[in-house]
Amino acid sequence: MTNAADMPRPRDGVRDIAAYVPGKSSGSGTGKIHKLSSNESPLGPSPAALQAYAACAQDLSLYPDGGSSVLREALAKVHAINPANIVCGAGSDELLQLLASGYLQSGDEAIHTEHGFLVYPIVIRANGATPVVVPESNLTADVDAILAAVTSRTRIVFLANPNNPTGTYISFDEVKRLHAGLPADCLLVLDAAYAEYVRRNDYEAGMELVATSKNVVMTRTFSKAYGLAGLRLGWAYCPANVADVLNRIRGPFNVAMPAIAVGAVAVQDSGHLAKAVEHNEFWLPKVTAAVEKLGLKVTPSVGNFVLVHFPQDEVKTAAEADAFLIASNVVVRRMDPYGLPGALRVSVGDEAGCMAFIEALRSFMAE
Repeated sequence: MTNAADMPRPRDGVRDIAAYVPGKSSGSGTGKIHKLSSNESPLGPSPAALQAYAACAQDLSLYPDGGSSVLREALAKVHAINPANIVCGAGSDELLQLLASGYLQSGDEAIHTEHGFLVYPIVIRANGATPVVVPESNLTADVDAILAAVTSRTRIVFLANPNNPTGTYISFDEVKRLHAGLPADCLLVLDAAYAEYVRRNDYEAGMELVATSKNVVMTRTFSKAYGLAGLRLGWAYCPANVADVLNRIRGPFNVAMPAIAVGAVAVQDSGHLAKAVEHNEFWLPKVTAAVEKLGLKVTPSVGNFVLVHFPQDEVKTAAEADAFLIASNVVVRRMDPYGLPGALRVSVGDEAGCMAFIEALRSFMAE
């Protein structure tokens, strides 16, 4: 039996954190594995980004630029914003952690919606604060419910827009209404990891609010549409007061040299990004229609994935479907940790991956 007195004691609350478990990568069948569990880009990085990565090999003995200057300048050029208001990180995950570390402490509260990104409760609890989980409406963030949950102890509201894993979003007017209802000392964090895929006239990732506010931050990632998940690269657009806080507490060399160089090239390769978005625009509705034709419900998605719902009181449950798909070497994501045990999240893969999923699901439903 382990004696707790014989080892260092973690800070109170750390053992209450449910560790993040990534999507699976392997199937149980033979042949090619179609990984549709992590919302990665089926197109991968652009050729120019791959060339930039290879060019870094000779300089790996050197520290990276601590300010990620080349990357921030490239981002600023593409998005027409001030590079001084950009903070880069090892994925948007690190930036979410930095925001929580900079603005939360014991006794504080932070809000996220009930099916929001699992990193939110982790970073909230890791900094001694209390997560406040707000119900969604039709698997979509409910602005009125969020505002009703705000108290004098609320320091951050995390909003994934579009949301992972549901694929739903709220309009920019609703985001502005949410912001208008928050106190000035509450930080609104707009997690726009899937913004590149959204093609809706009423959507805006959050840049306008950041530019005109002192309590709004927008986080973005290179892991999805840019096909650079393996490099762990993200960025935040912040008011000057927030950028100052993040730059004080981030690591001095928190972004690796290859990530800086590749990100700067990738963000300026508009042609490759357009191809990734066009691929998603073609296959997202095809996958959705094929699943619905089998009698299953799909939550309307604006991301690069679909949330498929299975009846929980029948044999053909999400768990049974997942096991069948794995045996067919189609790897998707179980949604039990997100409070959706009757659903599977399926990334839009390449043509072969999408067709393999459709055929395997069709076979499962026909059994």
